[in-house]
Amino acid sequence: MVERFLRQTSFTSVEDYNNNLEFIIPEHFNFAYDVMDAWAEEKPEGLALLWTNDEGEEIRTTFAQLKEQTDQAASYLQSLGIGKGDPVMLILKRRYEWWLVMLALHKLGAVVIPATHMLTKHDIVYRNTRASVKAIICVEDAYVMKQIEAALPESPTVEVLVKVEDAAKTVNVETSAQFHSWQEEWLQAPAFVRPAEKNENSDTMLMYFTSGTSGEPKMVAHDFLYAMGHLTTGVFWHNLHEGSLHLTVADTGWGKAVWGKFYGQWFAGATVFVFDHEKFNADTLLRQMEKYKVTSFCAPPTIYRFMIREDLSRYDLSALEYCTTAGEALNPAVFDKFFEKTGIRMMEGFGQTETTMTLGTFPWMKPKPGSMGMPNAQYEIDLVRPDGTSCEDGEKGEIVIKAPTPSDTASLPARGTKGGLPLGLFKEYYRDEELTREAWHDGLYHTGDVAWRDEDGYYWFEGRIDDVIKSSGYRIGPFEVESALMTHPAVVECAITGVPDDIRGMVVKATIVLGKEWKDKAGDDLVKELQQHVKRVTAPYKYPRIVEFVDELPKTISGKIRRVEIRNKDAESK
Repeated sequence: MVERFLRQTSFTSVEDYNNNLEFIIPEHFNFAYDVMDAWAEEKPEGLALLWTNDEGEEIRTTFAQLKEQTDQAASYLQSLGIGKGDPVMLILKRRYEWWLVMLALHKLGAVVIPATHMLTKHDIVYRNTRASVKAIICVEDAYVMKQIEAALPESPTVEVLVKVEDAAKTVNVETSAQFHSWQEEWLQAPAFVRPAEKNENSDTMLMYFTSGTSGEPKMVAHDFLYAMGHLTTGVFWHNLHEGSLHLTVADTGWGKAVWGKFYGQWFAGATVFVFDHEKFNADTLLRQMEKYKVTSFCAPPTIYRFMIREDLSRYDLSALEYCTTAGEALNPAVFDKFFEKTGIRMMEGFGQTETTMTLGTFPWMKPKPGSMGMPNAQYEIDLVRPDGTSCEDGEKGEIVIKAPTPSDTASLPARGTKGGLPLGLFKEYYRDEELTREAWHDGLYHTGDVAWRDEDGYYWFEGRIDDVIKSSGYRIGPFEVESALMTHPAVVECAITGVPDDIRGMVVKATIVLGKEWKDKAGDDLVKELQQHVKRVTAPYKYPRIVEFVDELPKTISGKIRRVEIRNKDAESK
């Protein structure tokens, strides 16, 4: 499959990858037809999806079966009036039907808007009105359906509601809203007829509302070639192949789901493994990996932190070949402990909702614990100073992607070809030209993330631009202090922020979640111990002069630490 879309399909070095990565861009590319249906012809009995849940249910689906089921789903959605360009919001947790509906909507040329089940009425109204949502397909869940019902009076564009039931459970949700029943209706739809009008590569295929660390969520619009942009994610970063069984820990409401549970993995012909669970538990997850012999695993560092607190010798992880991590910066202490316990080196990657993986540690590279790796060859990456000039090695700057500004793209070569937009970079912030211009101008997309590059070309994350602390003339990135603290056994999670100070301008504050066995030791002695620990691990001027112990850190609904909330709370207490 990969050879259909790449001139060269294997690489042995950084130079080889950088010089020879070249995509073959078909007209009217549609992942559902050109990849998934093609696999159904080439490898009909190949296992595409292995789904299980915390109640022991299991569904194994071949590529041929997946084609049949997604055709049926597409026909059903057509019968409800959903077609090309229609925005459809999905609130399906990790239910098996999410994979069917995603592919079905791609086949129809509709616009998919994945969303988390934690949305409130306000969140749903905002999304419905900003994106002119036409249909909502959701799990049959009392909380979710009640929030949708409450949002409807303020959501004039919503015409279709579908609830996806769990056949093994009886759920009676009393609601005045009229929901179609997936379980009762979808198999009754007629044979699927592929729409005569094909999608253009530039048509919007997918939109994500970014959770953000401040302000209302942004609508990130991706075109149909975004899916192809993830080929490098699955084939090269995850290092997948036919026969791989890959598990990515991510809820389907977040962009990481299509990074690790959809596009790139199926380009590689791998099997996507899904564990549908209500609450994360490291022991339960490890037992699933042991039982099903997972070969490839990807999770944010938080998950690895909980895993290494288990006695990993109790689990048979002998099938595990490869591990990757993204979503937040990886503390070297977590890398070292996981390697010590498993013999597997985690390969880090970096990207945003607006991109696919932009920086990564690939199989032909030696990982440097804590480094994001090197630029993915489908992007041209640089670090720039506030004046837009390029940084030297060792100098901190903003990560930017070199790309023509959206207003110039009409006269440019096709996306993914020389001179055009890179594959995987978003189209725009939907219906927000001002916000798009703020982030993307003068031929650069500004990520808002700060890093530095070492002499070997590896990039090291520092933090968001707004999170950098300026103290006594020093610029201190939150991540470098967090990394130092994370090497202390007492610390489970921490967030570093700046607090205004009359003498130093700002001082470093650490907000810390302690391990259970350390909570009764919270006090001045532990504060001093942690401060001295940071001084030993990193430059002494970076140590936190203020330390606060908390039960949990404020986070966005996607799990990102809201340092802005900590800063605002501190400002209000002054």
